[in-house]
Amino acid sequence: MKNPARRSRRTAWAAAVLLAIVAGDAAAQRVFPGNTRDTSSVTRLIILGSGTPLPDPERAGPAFAVTYGTRVFLFDAGSGVMRRAAAAALPIDGFTAVFLTHLHSDHTLGLPDVIHTSWVMGRSAPMPVIGPPGTSAMVGHIQAAWVEDIVVRTEGLEHGRKGGHRVVVQETTGGIVYDSAGIRIRAIPVPHGAWNHAFAFRIDTPDRSIMLGGDTAPSKELETASAGVDLLVHEVYASRRVAPEQRPGGEHWPQYLREYHTSDEELGALATRVRPKQLILTHVLRMGGTMDEVVAGVRRGGFAGTLVVAKDLDRF
Repeated sequence: MKNPARRSRRTAWAAAVLLAIVAGDAAAQRVFPGNTRDTSSVTRLIILGSGTPLPDPERAGPAFAVTYGTRVFLFDAGSGVMRRAAAAALPIDGFTAVFLTHLHSDHTLGLPDVIHTSWVMGRSAPMPVIGPPGTSAMVGHIQAAWVEDIVVRTEGLEHGRKGGHRVVVQETTGGIVYDSAGIRIRAIPVPHGAWNHAFAFRIDTPDRSIMLGGDTAPSKELETASAGVDLLVHEVYASRRVAPEQRPGGEHWPQYLREYHTSDEELGALATRVRPKQLILTHVLRMGGTMDEVVAGVRRGGFAGTLVVAKDLDRF
C-alpha cells in the first residue's frame, strides 16, 4: 500500500518545482549590457563550456544551454559558466532550470556561480536544480559556504533581494525530469566508473531532438534513447594515446579511461548505429594528440556522417 504521507510530500515538492519553473520563466530576462537576447521559437544548442578538468583558457568547464523561446535550460555548470552565458547573450539573472549529469567537480565547480551570480544580477524566485542523489547536499553546502555573503548583501547597503539565492532541488535516478509546453527532458542513466548515478539527457522540443551524453563509458541505454536525434553531443578520448601515466597511480589510467569514458573508435561505432543528423564532440581527452587524431578515430569506428568538434560559444 502506498504511503499517503510520502505521496503528499511528492505532490507538494512537484508543485514547488512547477512554481519555481514558472517564476523562472517570467523573471530570468536580463542579459549582459550591449547584448540582445534571441527569444525566437527555434531550438538552439549553445556550447558554454567544451572543456575537461584541464584548465584550458580556450575551453570553459562542461556546460550547455538549450533555448526555446524565453526558456533557457542549463546542463552542467563547469567553471566559467556565467561568463560564457553572458557572452552568449543568455539571461544572467537565472535559468528556467539547471540539470546536472553527475557531481564530478569539473561539471559542478560553476554551480555556486550559477546560484549566486544569478541572484546578485536580480533573481528573486527559487531556481530549479535537477541532479542525481547528492545534489541536495551539495547545494546545501554551497549555501552554507556563502551564508555571510548572503547576510551582507541583504542586510547591508546593497539591499539584495531577500531569498533570491534560493534553489529548489530535485534529485532523480532517471526518467522524465521536465515536461511542459512542448518540451520534454529525460534523464538516462549511464555508466561512469565508480559513480552510482550519472546521466545523459535527451531534450525533445517542438522542432528538434538533442542528446547530451554527459560523461559516460559506451552505453546501450544512451544508444537506444538516442534513436532519431538531430544532435548527439558526446564526450570522447583518443584511443591511440592511451598509456600509463608517469605519476603515482598512473598505471591505472588506461583502466580509468575504459570504465569512465568513451574512445573515439567506440563513439564512431555507436554513432554509426544511432545515425544522428550531426555528431558533436566535446570534453575531448586528447592526451597530447590533436583534434584531427580524435576525428580520425571516430571515422575509424565507422561514422561517416556530419561531425563537429565543439568550441565554446558555438551554436547549433
